[in-house]
Amino acid sequence: MQELLLKDPVFAMASSQFDRVADFLELTPDIRQRCKWPKRVISVSVPVKMDDGTTKVFPAYRVQHHLSRGPVKGGLRYHPKVNVGEVAALAMWMNWKCALLGLPFGGGKGGVTCDPREMSVGERERLTRRFTTEMIPFIGTQIDVMAPDVGTDSQTMAWMVDTYSTHLGHLEPGIVTGKPVNLQGSEGRTEATGHGVAFLAAQALEKLGIRADTATAVVQGFGNVGSFAAKVLDRYGVKVLAVSDVSGAVCNDAGLDIFELEKHVIATGGVAGFEGGNSCDPQAMLEMECDILAPAALERVITKENAGKLRCKILAEAANGPTTPEADAIIEARGDIFVIPDILCNAGGVTVSYFEWVQSLQHFFWGGREVMEKLETMLAEAFRKVVRFGEKHDVPMRVAALGLGISEVAKTKETRGLFP
Repeated sequence: MQELLLKDPVFAMASSQFDRVADFLELTPDIRQRCKWPKRVISVSVPVKMDDGTTKVFPAYRVQHHLSRGPVKGGLRYHPKVNVGEVAALAMWMNWKCALLGLPFGGGKGGVTCDPREMSVGERERLTRRFTTEMIPFIGTQIDVMAPDVGTDSQTMAWMVDTYSTHLGHLEPGIVTGKPVNLQGSEGRTEATGHGVAFLAAQALEKLGIRADTATAVVQGFGNVGSFAAKVLDRYGVKVLAVSDVSGAVCNDAGLDIFELEKHVIATGGVAGFEGGNSCDPQAMLEMECDILAPAALERVITKENAGKLRCKILAEAANGPTTPEADAIIEARGDIFVIPDILCNAGGVTVSYFEWVQSLQHFFWGGREVMEKLETMLAEAFRKVVRFGEKHDVPMRVAALGLGISEVAKTKETRGLFP
């Protein structure tokens, strides 16, 4: 299994990051091995009766990286390119993210290889319910708590709650997070990741001495994360120059009207054709001059080919793993870009998922303002902690963030010991 995982470029990237930080932390060989490899790699086949009467079998995966610090936490994605290596990498990153934020979780991730855009609502529901059934032996409020990710949403989580609760014979809302609020979800969960990206970008602007009302931003991706990040940046006074999604890219040197753009996306399904901006090349957009560049789509979009051409002051990694190790080396050598690494930058989602999990277990719920205040307090403290660690040890922000997260997991494993 280890060799299989290392053949995947995304897992190889996550593994390379871990090895670099493990060397820096001087982890002992035994702790290093126990921290690196996932505890469980679950692969299942999910048969679904399609609307045309045929049965299609979808490959599906769930990786639980570690349970040493608590149940694993992580999203479930539906995407045609899902594979076990990618899922294992995302679970590893989630592990370090939870430890960095001080959340009592290990890292998990799940995925089904499918194209939800080509499936009806009924087909997606049947897929979700069968996947949940296949996972029942491996999940629970103290074992594995899933959440929405690419291609899934609050409705997906509602189907999971119903399927799991039907199996138990009583409602168990804490089995997932990112649920609808009327199913004991949390206020603020939907916008949490994007809000956190914008909040941390504003923290970085302040550190660099740049006023938000004079700053500019480019956002790659206008899904849940990118759209909320753009809206909150706009609310802070930042001028959003360009936005892209799978349909294309639009830009406007005077700044895009983000709320009108959102209306256009709801009406048409993508940013392409928005009358408030001009069409532009999605790849060239990454190289536009701006203060904040926020890649908020999929992995490995900042590469050795474009890293030297970036003209941003802050790289806010809203997506997981958007920057390859080769690109990291180029950015570090340049020394003119402040990186907010992914395990910090997009941690708003899992932080509010933690709040939701706690609320579901206690059946005691908070208002949206309280949720956002708690979120911003935790993110601000994590940001300061990473900056202090990086300055103290003279290491890049990514090494600082990963160093804090990995060392926390290593300490827990060392304290608990190894059961014979």
